[in-house]
Amino acid sequence: MTHTINYILLAVCILLAVAFFTLLERKVLGYMQHRKGPNKVGLMGIPQPLADALKLFIKEFHTPMSSNFFPFMLAPLLALFLALLVWNLYPLNFNNLNMIYGVLFFLCVSSMNVYGTLISGWASNSKYALMGGLRAVAQTISYEVSMALFVLSPLFLLHSFNLTKVMSHQAWAPLVFLMPPLMLCWFITNLAETNRAPFDFAEGESEIVSGFNIEYSSGGFAMIFMAEYANIMFMSFMTAVLFFSLLSTFFVYDFIIAFIVLFFSYCFLWARGSFPRFRYDQLMMLTWKSFLPLSLCALLMVMGVSWM
Repeated sequence: MTHTINYILLAVCILLAVAFFTLLERKVLGYMQHRKGPNKVGLMGIPQPLADALKLFIKEFHTPMSSNFFPFMLAPLLALFLALLVWNLYPLNFNNLNMIYGVLFFLCVSSMNVYGTLISGWASNSKYALMGGLRAVAQTISYEVSMALFVLSPLFLLHSFNLTKVMSHQAWAPLVFLMPPLMLCWFITNLAETNRAPFDFAEGESEIVSGFNIEYSSGGFAMIFMAEYANIMFMSFMTAVLFFSLLSTFFVYDFIIAFIVLFFSYCFLWARGSFPRFRYDQLMMLTWKSFLPLSLCALLMVMGVSWM
């Protein structure tokens, strides 16, 4: 019973963080574009995310007449469930902290995210939604290959899939020179994996047709985007764990991890406000012709060091 309550509290905290992360995004983009963000609701617009959530969830939920009803309703729930499930790896004082194969669990859950996108596009029974879903699935699967290889590089030095050991280990010390380029490629891969600008082909809001979620409204629309923002924050957390464990040599790591996660979450917004959208062929060439060879070379180099 205690573990159930802890998991519920964790989910509530994540959803609150997602809500106010959307406020941060709108504020940051507003100032980047020389305009004000939300500032009318309450004090300086701080309750704006709560007002948006209330507005979305009390609206009528429309379902297309020709849609497959049960998969159509299941897809947003599946996306949000997977986004909250992966947060069980966050280091808290109950059993999930000592998950032996935590990194494998992360890879498995993140690879299942494509099913929420695919089911939502297919179940809408709309050509636009289906084409957008297939485009998003192809993008996500392509970048998962490079993402998995970037994750394996530090794990070869750590000899463990336990996220707790990854956080407390300084195995990157012999290869500090590899950290900046690998971290940059990992971050760009995360942008594409979470369908964020400049790789937001899954839901290009500046286009006429949104993509796989075009037929969703009300709570279904909200759950899809809550899952997206929860994944953004978790990817920022994984960036801090994989590439900044060396800082635990000099600082108390638990106190700076929140700052690192916030910084990389801000970088997602920074990239959105700074770069135009790529062409789709450039997106695919970037992962297959650039990131994949680079990640394989880095992995071979790390394997050579770990076997010395």
